Amino acid sequence: MIHYDIQKPVLSPQFTLDDIHKIREWDYERLKDATVEEQLGLIHREAAEAWARFDAYRAQQYALKSHP
Repeated sequence: MIHYDIQKPVLSPQFTLDDIHKIREWDYERLKDATVEEQLGLIHREAAEAWARFDAYRAQQYALKSHP
């Protein structure tokens, strides 16, 4: 079971080593009870969302260059 109720850590503007530790601890806590299948499902969903954002950004940049 993935714990979606665990709040994301607050990161400093400088993004320090402590921030990396916070992220790793948060990720461990929310996934510690998840099965491998649940973890892979989450990875695939988040990756698909990231690719969609990348594609939208690329399309926007292409449109800006094509139509001055």
